[in-house]
Amino acid sequence: MTDAKRDESPLELTLRGIVLGGIITLLFTAANVYLGLKVGLTFATSIPAAVISMAVLRGFSNSTIYENNIVQTVASAAGTLAAIIFVLPGLVMIGWWQGFPYWTTALITGTGGILGVLFSVPLRRALVVDTPLPYPEGTAAAEVLRVGSQSREGAEESTKGLQVLVWNAVASAGFAILTQTKLVVAEASTWFRAGAGATGISGGLSFALLGVGHLVGISVGMAMLLGLVVGWWLLLPMLTAVTPVAGSVETWALSVFRDDIRFFGAGVIGVAAVWTLLKIAGPVIGGIRSAMAASAKRHAGQDLVLEERDLPVSIVFGGSLAMLIPIGMLLYSVLAGGPLDAWAMVLISGALVFVIVIGLLIAAVCGYMAGLIGASNSPVSGIGILSIVGASLMLVAMFGRDHSPETTDALVAYALIVTGIVFGVATISNDNLQDLKTGQLVGATPWKQQVALVIGVVFGSLVVPPVLEVLNQAMGFAGAPNAGPNALPAPQAALISALAKGVLGGDLNWAMIGYGAAAGIGFVVLDELLGVTGKLRLPPLAVGIGIYLPMSVILPTVVGAVIGFFYERWADKRTDPEFARRMGVLTATGLIVGESLWGVAFAGIVYGTGSDAPLALVGDGFATPALIGGVVLFAALTMFLYRRTRKLVG
Repeated sequence: MTDAKRDESPLELTLRGIVLGGIITLLFTAANVYLGLKVGLTFATSIPAAVISMAVLRGFSNSTIYENNIVQTVASAAGTLAAIIFVLPGLVMIGWWQGFPYWTTALITGTGGILGVLFSVPLRRALVVDTPLPYPEGTAAAEVLRVGSQSREGAEESTKGLQVLVWNAVASAGFAILTQTKLVVAEASTWFRAGAGATGISGGLSFALLGVGHLVGISVGMAMLLGLVVGWWLLLPMLTAVTPVAGSVETWALSVFRDDIRFFGAGVIGVAAVWTLLKIAGPVIGGIRSAMAASAKRHAGQDLVLEERDLPVSIVFGGSLAMLIPIGMLLYSVLAGGPLDAWAMVLISGALVFVIVIGLLIAAVCGYMAGLIGASNSPVSGIGILSIVGASLMLVAMFGRDHSPETTDALVAYALIVTGIVFGVATISNDNLQDLKTGQLVGATPWKQQVALVIGVVFGSLVVPPVLEVLNQAMGFAGAPNAGPNALPAPQAALISALAKGVLGGDLNWAMIGYGAAAGIGFVVLDELLGVTGKLRLPPLAVGIGIYLPMSVILPTVVGAVIGFFYERWADKRTDPEFARRMGVLTATGLIVGESLWGVAFAGIVYGTGSDAPLALVGDGFATPALIGGVVLFAALTMFLYRRTRKLVG
């Protein structure tokens, strides 16, 4: 329920709020695109957007909490839509695209995102109102808005919060700039033999990863650590021992990781995603029945208070059907004149059914997961993996596997594009209900938020393509034809494209996926047993992510989770623990935003200069001092920034 019912609507869906949300969108979407391509993770933008909004709109005497809520809704939707990069770079990796055609990329992103908004409207009552789901980020954002708008103390808090955000962003970007000068290293690693096999230890000196770890929390962090141990220190030594590869120990280990272990991780993620779906089926069905009952009351003439007014069902239904027209046109433009042209109508019809059926299912799954563990923690990449396998199997069932290489490549590309649309549904429904929870807690009007979410999707779909194109031209993606020495790993896109090629080509590493699926069942059982005994949970999806992402990404994220855990324990002892925790969230967010925005800027510098290392001041001979100095400076800056936050909290 909301804190208070209101009979009239003060300023809420305003032009200045939409414009401010659009400006914040530009920054956070760019940051999320870079972060996702580098480490395979994105961050929720609701809280930092709310802080910035309050700091700016405080200069207007008639600004309201509802207007601030619209700003964070727009920015949050657009920032979340950046997760489309978990799929689309795969089209470049397989050589189907050489770049990112603007309108095609924008349409894939935007149509899926708008469907995500529409599909999640009927779920609001099911998963937001009549549910005990905590929605951690939505609740935290509501608290930020309420405190910031109610008192002078709130004004002081929002000023401190913005200060923390900016300070940490500057420090994070500054260190990232130093790594590009080569005066400090960006990653510390060592590779060695382990019996007859090989393994290593690798960690990125990345404040963005540290911030991600703080936000995902200790439970997810420890689950990722378990995945790291299983993947890198148990499986890797065993598999390298039976798979000798010519070259250095590092090349040996990484090739086995790429060819085998990441598919083991995909099996774990697939089982964990299916288990999540089975767990939430009952609550989702019950909630939808409740939503239908409420709609029947409204049609019977009963007036609903502002806080319960969603977009009308007729608009949701009609809008969903209308979106199928541009999707069908988009898919036809992809097929026309190519090797699949003769089957265009069959392929488009199958894809539209797939988008509607799987999209509705995914909207419910992702909305529930976001409510349970937060949008940042919700592993939509696992949903993407299931989607690409489903889309690929659908194409195999329709056309088989006995095709020319050109036709197989076209089928792989088509599967990726259809999955991209479905993934837009997943990312937005993952974030949408979190925002609607914030609105419910502050007494906002749902239909106005839902309109703002659509606007945010449009903003995001216009921003994502040029950012992707700049990063592709400047750096490229690992494994793609134009990849340079600064190539971004884009781990989920690499895995998803490999799965599509494997299913459609018939050479998928089913053995490792099967072993991973069996292990995933074990991790599910372990997590459930821990839940029964009241111990620290180890979400199996996070375990799978810990297995299939590079150790250089996972290790600093785990360290960040541990730092965040100790910060939270300290915050709980403060006079105002909620304020202290929010300041910790803003500290972590600043670390992410600073490095990520610099990453986009650096890509522009590389693109403009044509040099892979345009800022390098020293050569390879400085590697040892750069390693020692980098580790020491990174640790010292981390201590300084967290101590500064604690001092501001008091």
